Amino acid sequence: MTTTPTPSTQPRWLLAELTYACPLQCPYCSNPVDYARHGEELTTGEWQRVFTEARAMGAVQLGLSGGEPLTRPDLAELVTHARGLGYYVNLITSGYRLDEARIAALRQAGLDHIQISIQAPEKTLNDHLAGVESFEQKRQVARLIKQHGYPMVLCVVIHRHNIHLMESILEMAMELGADYLELANTQYYGWAHLNRDALLPTREQFTEAEAIARAYREKLEGRMKIYYVVPDFYEDRPKACMNGWGTTFLTIAPDGLALPCHEARILPGLNCPSVRDMSIADIWNHSEAFNRFRGFDWMQEPCRTCPEQARDFGGCRCQAYLLTGNPAAADPVCSKSPDRSRIEAAITQARSPVSSKPLVFRNSRNSRQLSSP
Repeated sequence: MTTTPTPSTQPRWLLAELTYACPLQCPYCSNPVDYARHGEELTTGEWQRVFTEARAMGAVQLGLSGGEPLTRPDLAELVTHARGLGYYVNLITSGYRLDEARIAALRQAGLDHIQISIQAPEKTLNDHLAGVESFEQKRQVARLIKQHGYPMVLCVVIHRHNIHLMESILEMAMELGADYLELANTQYYGWAHLNRDALLPTREQFTEAEAIARAYREKLEGRMKIYYVVPDFYEDRPKACMNGWGTTFLTIAPDGLALPCHEARILPGLNCPSVRDMSIADIWNHSEAFNRFRGFDWMQEPCRTCPEQARDFGGCRCQAYLLTGNPAAADPVCSKSPDRSRIEAAITQARSPVSSKPLVFRNSRNSRQLSSP
């Protein structure tokens, strides 16, 4: 344990990755590629203790995700405990196999918000990407969510294989009565990093899709909020990772590992602590992992003397590691980075025909070729 001074902020958002188990097999999943190697999931009691300790530190938003959190039989029990502590509780789910009885039970438990995902606006592509027949069932779940008094919050992950369907995606969201639509361009971690060359759209595809989303946003103002999450690779400045490392967000992995962001367990030598060994307060305030990239002292050039450092905090540490091998490097997304050429090379590769190598799906038994449009 380090003796680093207590940080000036406390966690506000707790992301509880309840499980890595998932019936879907999406090739852009952000879970670790080696998820099956990680240890035993936290018990109900251990999760309840985590919620209690984080709430005592000031966390107010709780996201329940995975994997697929619906695979946890104690989900309603966890929601009840969290809501009793005063959290705003958000379920982040594929919606697969979520039926009316369970929606009602979660409503009774106090769940505030449900976000579901659909892979594509038509059955064949949706079911292929998900790896299971799920399209019609997901559409029914979307309608049930609204019937039970929740806002309809829909997420569609965007990549090369569905970006050409942007208008159809927006029309589907309108048909389902979505109140919020997140068009989340793939961020290249986990399985998405493994499949990047087959998933990254061209700049022209991205520009056209963004224009369509913008037009619908204007047309539907006051009826549906549309969030278009820009892919990092087509920016010239990086995003502030998690609003700044160890300033706002706390992620707990299924096996109890505490992470400054949900991908941080890939970083070598980070020495992430477990909630089975340390309290949330000690993890946040004193652990090596949460202090490693706090503030600015860790920065190398060009970040160390960059006037924008307080805005982007050097960008994403995981992206820097995946692209350069050095988690302390400037995020290569930045045009000032000496490694920006790595991003340009990936963009150039996106112009090439998709390799004959099949997409690697989250369940490797289902790895298969998917033709690019």
